[in-house]
Amino acid sequence: MIRHSARLASAAALVVLSLFAMAAAAQQDVPAAPKQQPSAPAPAAAPVFPKPDPANFTAAKPTKEEVMAFLTANWGYDETRLWQVQAITKTQAEGVSKVIVFVGDKTGKQKPAALQMFVLPDGKHVIAGNELVPFGEHPFADYRAMLQSRADGPYRGSASKDLELVEFADFQCPHCKDAQANMDKLAVDFPKARIIFQSYPLEKIHPSAKIAAAYGVCVTKMGGSDAFFTFAAAVFDGQDGLATPDGATLTLNAAVTKAGLEPAKIAACAATPATSEAVEASVKLAEDLSINQTPTLMVNGRQVPIAGAPYDTLKQFINYQAKIDGVTP
Repeated sequence: MIRHSARLASAAALVVLSLFAMAAAAQQDVPAAPKQQPSAPAPAAAPVFPKPDPANFTAAKPTKEEVMAFLTANWGYDETRLWQVQAITKTQAEGVSKVIVFVGDKTGKQKPAALQMFVLPDGKHVIAGNELVPFGEHPFADYRAMLQSRADGPYRGSASKDLELVEFADFQCPHCKDAQANMDKLAVDFPKARIIFQSYPLEKIHPSAKIAAAYGVCVTKMGGSDAFFTFAAAVFDGQDGLATPDGATLTLNAAVTKAGLEPAKIAACAATPATSEAVEASVKLAEDLSINQTPTLMVNGRQVPIAGAPYDTLKQFINYQAKIDGVTP
């Protein structure tokens, strides 16, 4: 479930927000270009953007080439998308540059839009709408390294971390339950991927989520990853039982039994400070990655909101990210 109760509107929204990894459609969150900037033309067939005016490139950094590399990393998976860097200008804030991009698609079905973002002085982040997102030729590299170092949840698939799909999920989140069918398909279609389940319990809206995550830590510790995924499937199947404390105990114990372990031992383990610390470390990882919704899939550091996403779109993201990272999926 999205942390602030917003909802990913549709698959079309997912395509638009792939640049910014936000929980709302990008054209709603990203302001249009100022009036003095040229406006993108109305769609007919493939849009023909107006020629950029050199007078609108007043900032030394970032360069147009850097912006194009950033956009290619984010949007290159979609062969129908067209874009043009229209302006890179200085702002009143020292070292902050404003970038304006025209974007459309080859079919003309989507109305062309003028999107703007602000590149920060570190050259590694942009503010787009109300989100801070990584910037650069390889914008996901730092997040990828963080995940390779700190994502320690149960996994299925390859032991190699060359292609790492890390799912951040909450056992009490209905959208996480719905996403499991696609995660199971990904495990079949990408056998060379390492697919990790990383708990991200949102306690403020899901009171039983943290104890469920703690049980998951202990099931993994005592039974391994195979036992965990059996346990997880059973918890999601019985998710309605997590609505009350007594129901949660019954649901979790039944799932533990189904995984072939003893509920009393798992419950004792779940109550220890070490287990609580393990859950908190997983939450901290999600926060350090700027994840603000569950479920979220990280593909080699690239954030992909998967609630309601068409399976083919997920595969597009994964295949493209693998390609630019030089990995055979």
